[in-house]
Amino acid sequence: MVVSDAYDVIVVGAGVAGLACARRLVAAGRVPLLLERSDCVGGRVKTDVVDGFLLDHGFQVLPLAYPEARALLDYDRLDPGTFERGAIIRSHGRFRRLADPRQSPVRSLRALAGGVVGVRDGAAVLKLLRGSGDETTTAEALRRSGMSRATVERFFAPFLRGIFLEEHLTTSSRFLDFVLRSFSAGPAALPRNGMGSIATQLAESLDIRTGTAVATVGPHAVSLETGEQLRAGAVVVATAGIVDEPAHGWNGVTCVYYDAPEAPLPGPWLVVNGEGGPINNLCVPSEAAPGYAPAGRSLVSLSILGAGEPDLEAVGRQLRGWFGSGVTEWRHLRSYRIPRALPSYPVGGFGSQSIRLSDGLYACGDHREHPSLNGALASGRRAAEAVLSDSA
Repeated sequence: MVVSDAYDVIVVGAGVAGLACARRLVAAGRVPLLLERSDCVGGRVKTDVVDGFLLDHGFQVLPLAYPEARALLDYDRLDPGTFERGAIIRSHGRFRRLADPRQSPVRSLRALAGGVVGVRDGAAVLKLLRGSGDETTTAEALRRSGMSRATVERFFAPFLRGIFLEEHLTTSSRFLDFVLRSFSAGPAALPRNGMGSIATQLAESLDIRTGTAVATVGPHAVSLETGEQLRAGAVVVATAGIVDEPAHGWNGVTCVYYDAPEAPLPGPWLVVNGEGGPINNLCVPSEAAPGYAPAGRSLVSLSILGAGEPDLEAVGRQLRGWFGSGVTEWRHLRSYRIPRALPSYPVGGFGSQSIRLSDGLYACGDHREHPSLNGALASGRRAAEAVLSDSA
C-alpha cells in the first residue's frame, strides 16, 4: 500500500456539491484536492457535443432566482438564454400558450377564456404561491388549493412531474413550495454552452484528479481502488453511494433528442402534455440558447418519466399527431436513460441532514439537502463551512 503525503482537505466527488464545497474552501485559503471517478466533472450536470448539438444529460434548466447559484456563479460568463415565463399546454388536440399572469395579463386572460384553465384557478395559484401550509403530498396540496381538476391534469401535473420526475406527485409539498417560489421569482435559463458549463466554471483553478476511483473513506483518510491511500486533515464525501444513498431512492427519466430542420413551435417555451401518451414535456433548447444547435438546425428535447428503454415508434406517432408529417424529417440524435436522475423526496423526506459524520469526515450532496441544483450548491457550501469551523 502506497501512502501519499497528507492533504489539507480531500473532497470525494466533483459533481456540483463537491465543486461548491471546494470553491468555498479555496475562498477561505484552503487547498482542497478533488477526486472524481469519471473522466470529467459535473456529476449529473453534464453536456455532450454530438454533431454540433449540445445534449445535456437529461433536460435541465438553471432557474436564475436560485440564491446559491446567484451567489456562486458568474451569470455574465454563462450567458444564459431564458425561457418564457409560462408554458404551452397540449390539451384536446390543440396547443395553447399560458403566460405568467404577472408578465402578460392580457395573454393570460385569453388563456382563461379559451378554457386552458378555470376562472377560479387564478386565486388557487396565488394561494399556492403563498405556501401550501402543513406538509403533505404535492397532489394533496394542489387539491387543497382549490385548483380545478382539469387545470391540474392539463398543466400542473405534467409540469410538476417534469420537475419531480415521478408520476403520482407524492413529492413533499415543502419542495413544491420551494419550486414555485423559485420559478415565480425569475425565469428558467440555459447557459450558452450547455448546463455542463456550470460545472466547468465551478471547476476552474481547482486541483482535480479525474479517473480516480475511491474504494473506502474514513476520518482523515481515503483509499483508492489502486491501493493508494491519501491522508487529509478532513475528508468530504460529495457523492452518493460511498457513505450513504438517498433515503427514499431515486426518480428516473429518459430524455430523447432530435435534430430538426426548424423549431416545431417557435420561441423558448416549455410544452407540457395534458392529454396522455409517452411524452411528458417537450422543448426546443436552441430557441432559448441558439448555441445548442448548429446554424440552420433546431434541437428538440423531450422527456419520458422513468428510465426504461424509450419506444421511439410510439414517440414518433405522438410527435406526428402534434406537428404533422414533417416530423419524419427529424433525426434521432441520442436517448439518455437516467435511472438516478433525482433523489426522491416524499412527505417527511425533505430537509437537510447533518454534514458531520464523525471527527474529520463530512458528507454533502443534493440527496442530503433537497433535490435541485440549488440544494447541491447549498449542501456543498455547508460542508465547507463545517470543515472550516471545526478546524478554526
